[in-house]
Amino acid sequence: MFRTPPPPVNNLILTFPSSHILVVTINRPQAMNCLNSQTHDEMSRVWRWYDDEPSLRCAVVTGNPQGKRKTFCAGQERAEWNDVQSSGTNPHVAHPEGGFGGLSRRSGKKPVVAAVDGLALGGGMEMLVNMDMVVASASSMLGLPEVKRGVAAFAGVLPRLTMSVGLQRASELALTGRMLSASEAREWGLVNRVVGDGDGEVLTAAVAVAKEIAGNSPDSVIVSRAGVRSAWEGRSVEEATRRVRDGMGMELETGENIKEGLRAFVEKREPKWVDSKL
Repeated sequence: MFRTPPPPVNNLILTFPSSHILVVTINRPQAMNCLNSQTHDEMSRVWRWYDDEPSLRCAVVTGNPQGKRKTFCAGQERAEWNDVQSSGTNPHVAHPEGGFGGLSRRSGKKPVVAAVDGLALGGGMEMLVNMDMVVASASSMLGLPEVKRGVAAFAGVLPRLTMSVGLQRASELALTGRMLSASEAREWGLVNRVVGDGDGEVLTAAVAVAKEIAGNSPDSVIVSRAGVRSAWEGRSVEEATRRVRDGMGMELETGENIKEGLRAFVEKREPKWVDSKL
């Protein structure tokens, strides 16, 4: 049972393959799963609810693959973007807290795994570069085609991409607009695992990763994620470590899960975690 019900959605499908895992499916296959303003807002509300719901420990985001071509997300809905640009009142499509889809600049508390089956372009690429892990099907293609459309990627991907793959590789993607195959993206460190192209194969693999994460102490996952992500904020190793250790790290060390984990190790049994209070 959830402490609060999930927010209402129209352009997403929310499923729960286990009691601790949320799967968010972008359900706009007729538009190559491009996001319009309504979908941005729906996703942002879902991520806030996910972080606040104690029973949920890991999330997976994917795209409905049933359109003309399999697509994770092909970016911003072009018709809406064109209307905004043509209006002359505001040149930018407004993104919610957390950036594109509530994900491209999200800090959040809990991990999100991307299940990419098909194209991840523009905003789709912006989202996955900031996700905690990425599983992709072998035929998937990733890229930033903005320069071919006279626009630029403003939702956070450019500095994050540079930190992830280095200046020259980031420049190659951002300045040429070319696409990466899933295998090449894995070589670059943008994809963790590449799986086959069978129906549902990538989602099954991503949910398996989520279950592996959810099987660990939820307190430890939250604190470890914060420690890893502290490097993205430009702090020194000492400052970043101290910030996490003296913050939520103290809550971890006085919580129930650390006691259970150590006790289970001594007693040679599997731990029984409680929902995190962090």
